[in-house]
This record gives sequence, C-alpha cells and structure tokens, in this order.
Amino acid sequence: MLVIVGWVIVTLSVFGGFVLAGGHLAALLQPVELLMIGGAAVGSFFVGNNSKTIKAVLKAVPNLFKGNKYTKESYMELMALLYELLGKVRKEGLMSIEGDVENPHESPVFAKYPKVLADHHVIEFMTDYLRIMVSGNLNAMEIENLMDVEIETHHHEAMVPSHVIFELGQAMPAFGIVAAVMGVVHTMSSVGSVSNQELGILIAHALVGTFLGILLAYGFVGPLGSLLGQKADEGTKMLQTIKVTLLANLNGYAPVMAVEFGRKALYSSERPGFEELEKHVKQKR
Repeated sequence: MLVIVGWVIVTLSVFGGFVLAGGHLAALLQPVELLMIGGAAVGSFFVGNNSKTIKAVLKAVPNLFKGNKYTKESYMELMALLYELLGKVRKEGLMSIEGDVENPHESPVFAKYPKVLADHHVIEFMTDYLRIMVSGNLNAMEIENLMDVEIETHHHEAMVPSHVIFELGQAMPAFGIVAAVMGVVHTMSSVGSVSNQELGILIAHALVGTFLGILLAYGFVGPLGSLLGQKADEGTKMLQTIKVTLLANLNGYAPVMAVEFGRKALYSSERPGFEELEKHVKQKR
C-alpha cells in the first residue's frame, strides 16, 4: 500500500509542478518513448539474468504491494512458540518434541501459532535444528557455525531480487538517453521538410525520453529494489532470533532466559519489553 502512496506522491509532485509552471501535460504523453525505455529495460532484464533469478524476482515483486508480515506481533508469536517447545523439552526431554518437529503442520503446538506456521522458511529452519538437537551429537559451537552458513545463504538468495531491481533502475536513465537520441535523430532528419515550430515540438518530444528514464529510475523502479532489500533483512532477522534462542537453550539457559536472548536480537522498532514478552509467552502457553 505504501508503494502506491509513494508513487502517487511522486506523480503528483512532478507532473503537478510541471502544470503549475505553465507546462502542458499533453507534451509529456509520448507512448513511443515509453515503449523504447520499457522494452529495452525488459529485454535487458531477460538478457542479464538466468531463469532462477527471473523466477525469484517475479515471485518477490508482488510482495512489495502487501503489508509487512514481520511485525512485533509475529515476532512475539515466534518467541512464544519457541518458549513452549523449549519448555516441553525441559520437562519431558528432547524426544517429546520429535512428533512436533517431524510434522509441524499436524502438531497441536505449532497449530497455536498460525503466523509462524505460514512462513515455510521459518518453520523449515526451526524444525531442522530442533531435529538435529533431538537426533544429533553436535555441540553448540558446531550448530552455531552451521546456522551461520545457512542464514548467510538464505540472506544471499533473498537479496537477489533486490540487486536485480536496483540495477535495472540504475539502467533506466541510460535507456531514456537512448530514446532521446533516437528522437534527436528523427528531428535532424526532418530539418528542411518541416517548419521551425514543428522542429521545436520534435525536440521537446525527444527530451521527454531523458525525463522519463530518470523519473522511472529514481521515482518508481529504484525504490522497489531498496524495499526488497529491507524485506530480505527482516526475513533474516526471524532466523537470527531462532538461532540465538536455540543456542541459549543449548548452553543451559532456561526457556524464559533463552527467549530473552532472542528478544535482544530483534530490531528496536519491533522488540517487546521484557515483562510484555514474559506475560505474552505464558498466556499463549
């Protein structure tokens, strides 16, 4: 929603200012310029990326128009789930959560936390390491190293759409210049066959290409790359919270303190207070 609001503000500011300065919007309506810029951008997108990257970008872009799913409530729900699982382990042993870990979508424990259960990356990461804890003999340091590698890999993959969109935005001014040059070529080839007034109109049309390329780059496409990067960072923070909480438990801390370690890993804008989190996790349980 904020993407649409931002685009509306950009459009009204730029075109509204043009009108207030005495300009005529009809002069900016150049579909051929848009065709050249947009077509070149789409073509370069397919040329410069493999099929895996293209699929990742096409899958990520629709999420830009949805609200942020990594809210304070979702983090608190995650920590409440971790608290309940670790509390069950503390009372009944590691084998008590084997069924929950093997089939989280059929687990009565996971069923209490639908927001977490809906995120397959989070569920996969959590259950994988709980499964290792149940069946393996790895120590905390070995598990931490493995977690770091997986989180780094996940973050790298999540950042790919951001880098692609950002680079595409950086190319838009150049495509605008290409469209403008084509317009100038057309104008120069018309010298002698049209009036001076018509030449002025053709030059104005050519300059619109540069204007559109810059506007699309910094007002529309470029910011999408930045937003995709922010969403990737927030998704990684969920995994880091799980990592810190599980490692604290492996090092002998009680569930309530392990969850406190996880709370400290959160961004300050979403981090609940100590008493707020403690009350929430106990109520959910």
